[in-house]
Amino acid sequence: MRLMIIGHLEGHITAAGKIALQRGAKVIHCEDTDQALGALRNGKGADVAMIDIKQKIGAFIEALQSERIHIPVIACGIGTDARSAVRAIQQGAKEYVPLPPDADLIAAVLAAVTEENNTMIANDPAMQAVVKMADKVAPSEATVLITGESGTGKEVMSRYIHNKSKRKNGSFIALNCAAIPENLLESELFGHEKGAFTGAAGRRVGKFEEAHGGTLLLDEVTEMHPQLQAKLLRAIQEREITRVGSNDAVKVDVRLIATSNRNMEQAVKSGQFREDLYFRLNVINIRLPALRERPGDIIPLARFFADKFAEANGVAKKNLQSVTEQKLKNYSWRGNIRELENIMHRAVLMAPGDEIDPESVFIDGAESGLTSAAATKSDTKGEKPIVIKNPGAVESLIGRSIADVERDMILNTLDHCLGNRTHAATILGISIRTLRNKLNQYKDEGINLPLAAGGEQ
Repeated sequence: MRLMIIGHLEGHITAAGKIALQRGAKVIHCEDTDQALGALRNGKGADVAMIDIKQKIGAFIEALQSERIHIPVIACGIGTDARSAVRAIQQGAKEYVPLPPDADLIAAVLAAVTEENNTMIANDPAMQAVVKMADKVAPSEATVLITGESGTGKEVMSRYIHNKSKRKNGSFIALNCAAIPENLLESELFGHEKGAFTGAAGRRVGKFEEAHGGTLLLDEVTEMHPQLQAKLLRAIQEREITRVGSNDAVKVDVRLIATSNRNMEQAVKSGQFREDLYFRLNVINIRLPALRERPGDIIPLARFFADKFAEANGVAKKNLQSVTEQKLKNYSWRGNIRELENIMHRAVLMAPGDEIDPESVFIDGAESGLTSAAATKSDTKGEKPIVIKNPGAVESLIGRSIADVERDMILNTLDHCLGNRTHAATILGISIRTLRNKLNQYKDEGINLPLAAGGEQ
């Protein structure tokens, strides 16, 4: 994990950096936000930034957004000035950490913000075979293509391979090709020169240069436009890139890992993905099984997530009741590990006692393993139709706008969580920033919001 420290705060923020170093992080220190932006543009990347609250946090975050530099920002201040903390959060900071720093608090915040989890759980024979293969290819320089359904842990496997490779001390840089607009993806990959296009305020290196000496993950590579695929192919073949707006080639030394949740051979046949690029990427293919194909990992993963989110939310660890485990085993897990992770996060928050009971695990159709669409039909063998609970739930929404339904869902969930924004955002499946934006909108419309603990609005 790479940590950027911005500012001084009488030495306290430097102490936080030393704690992070002891926890295995790589730390870079910048005097102010201008120096920090310059470092980020020139490839000195970071996974999280800790910034002195006296710095221009709002302007710094706006600059990051305008230049599409995605880094969570943690504000730090001496003492427990509530107003300063709230202001920093309003300006876009993810968290506020009081200083002098507490070692456990720093570690917990860094882990929560970066969500860096490289734990590989492989109790099931199907997954053990995959990990065995990954262990064999990790020390090589071969390009790896990881395929599998969404939510099966392709990025976790990518990090696992990087950490087992000869490049483990280099950077691991991930780029989600599906999350970047088509007209900006080339700049993200190869970088750009100042003035190359509107908004290019200065020269910026791309992910290839940032990953020099390390590993570059191209997540969901099949979403890349065919024209850009040709430039990617050249970069792989020649081991050099050209920044947007420049004619000078830059040599790069990276190990490539690509992932896709699509049938890549079908994408090649349909003309959506270049065949020559496919062969370049598909040197080693690792297919991750769906969670339903590795049933022996369901309960170990559920316990892992339960412990993880209990610690993250400051609650006591909770065991799974045997009936809860059976409920989890019976489910088909269309969303795979990502779905299990979200469900266990909610379960930890909702479970009333020191154990997670079945009622706290909100799964539709868990006992039958059927999707909601299938639940509307009778069994094809002539058996009794499946009974749908609360059949009028959808009909009661007819005639209402989506915005009204969304507002009621958000406010009711917030009320259910006693005003706790973090827990409400988790249950709703949205970021805390999105939730705050929605609540600010409702407040501007004159709607009374549930009070959080301490009276926070």
